[in-house]
Amino acid sequence: MLITSLHNPRISKLRDLHTTRGRKKSGLFLMEGSHLLEALLHAAIVPREIYYQPALLQRTDQGKALLAQLLHSSDLAAEQLIEVSERVIDALGDVQTSQGVVSVLPLEAFQPAELYARLPARLRPVLLILDSVADPGNMGTILRTALAADVDEVLLTANCVDCYSPKVVRAAAGAHIALPIESHLTWSVIAEKVKEHCASVPRVLLAEACSLHLYYKQDLTKPFALIIGNEVQAPSLEARALATQIITIPLANGVESLNAAMAAGIILYEAVRQRYK
Repeated sequence: MLITSLHNPRISKLRDLHTTRGRKKSGLFLMEGSHLLEALLHAAIVPREIYYQPALLQRTDQGKALLAQLLHSSDLAAEQLIEVSERVIDALGDVQTSQGVVSVLPLEAFQPAELYARLPARLRPVLLILDSVADPGNMGTILRTALAADVDEVLLTANCVDCYSPKVVRAAAGAHIALPIESHLTWSVIAEKVKEHCASVPRVLLAEACSLHLYYKQDLTKPFALIIGNEVQAPSLEARALATQIITIPLANGVESLNAAMAAGIILYEAVRQRYK
């Protein structure tokens, strides 16, 4: 099968997946790029469909190897692998220069229970809560950092950017494949999950400027939850109500605050340092 028209019904439906409404309605989302497709296949996650452009894939050795794998894979039915023109692959993607492949994935395959089943069993002290994080780049970067820092799970409040939007997925660089994420949670549900994570003794650290409690003086080896808030606004009243301690990153030279992703990375990696010191 070769699709060359942007008006093809299949392509029109896929372009709807660039919107939150389209993803919710279909239960699908897009993952773009050869590196992410390789990571999916390595994790034994077979996309619902794969749209590819041979000439673009063949520009790199990685792309050539992936194309050969796709064309000779016994895990993919013929109707799951769809060749498209460069114009079509550009329309499906979210980057200026396409790598030549876009995967269509069911949201249900990325539910926390599915991911936990693939993760090695070990203590992961950090439960990360993102409160109204609105920037897709920040969200994706935080998710990637959370995976690298071996966070147990990421909980997203209802006002966060959609974690399955193409910009978030691209910035997360594969974090969705192995990092348990739950979205659109109420604060009551978050509180229950914190209690469960912390063995009935909630310990919730809220990152904010101008606290007297420095982040690196906290014991981050025992189970705790960390709240990272919106990039511009102060922490929500609900976040403050749940927090048991407000912590801060010291800032010099009149700097008032840090980027949300940067702040999350600093604190998460202090937790890593403490575990391995």
